[in-house]
Amino acid sequence: MEFPRRRFLHLAAGAATLPAMPRMARAETYPSRPVRIVVGFAAGGATDIQARLMGQWLSDRLGQQFIIENRAGASGNIGTEAVAKSPADGYTLLQIVTPNAINAALYTNLNFDFARDIVPVIYAARLAYVVVVHPSVPARTLPELIAYAKANPGKMNYGSAGPGTPQNIACELFKMMAGVDLVHVPYRGGAPATTDLVAGHLQVIFSPVSESIQHIQAGKLRAVAVTTTTRLDGVAGHSDGGGLRARL
Repeated sequence: MEFPRRRFLHLAAGAATLPAMPRMARAETYPSRPVRIVVGFAAGGATDIQARLMGQWLSDRLGQQFIIENRAGASGNIGTEAVAKSPADGYTLLQIVTPNAINAALYTNLNFDFARDIVPVIYAARLAYVVVVHPSVPARTLPELIAYAKANPGKMNYGSAGPGTPQNIACELFKMMAGVDLVHVPYRGGAPATTDLVAGHLQVIFSPVSESIQHIQAGKLRAVAVTTTTRLDGVAGHSDGGGLRARL
């Protein structure tokens, strides 16, 4: 995963000019002390990986530590609340992901207003998702997966990083489009869900590539489709030996 240099420079510059920062904080060179990047999901998942790559890049170039802090739970709401209640000085950042834009519609008792309390700084990454199954599932293509799910209604479990996460929404959309019955098992992050898929406790996940690629290449999981509109090179397991083509 590679991040353009100018995006991270914009991150540092943007954090230094947050409108709510005290006048003295704006005047000093940013950052003058360690910075926290809060991740609302478990370590090892796609969001965590992005934050750690970004934090290391910034630490190397700005001369201060960018420390990753995992505050997992409630589809990212626990981490978001911690940042919303922190001083608005640019030294506590939030790794924002899709659920942050969705949670307001799913949760009625949030102790923060995301649009009011969190100031966006920079767009950092775009993720590709791959549909992965445990090797015990006798499906190598998307049509085969649909046929197997229809033959086993309510017997297949799919994992996600929590309600309202892209894994959850993508699979629910898939269920409606394909007319299949899959059981949702939510986790506190994508990494523990992937661990349970490898162990055979789940049968399928709509997974960010960064969370599952090593398991796919090692033969511990099987990729059957991607959510991108074009071939996804580097995903092993397709019958033509190249990138996975089948998409939703």
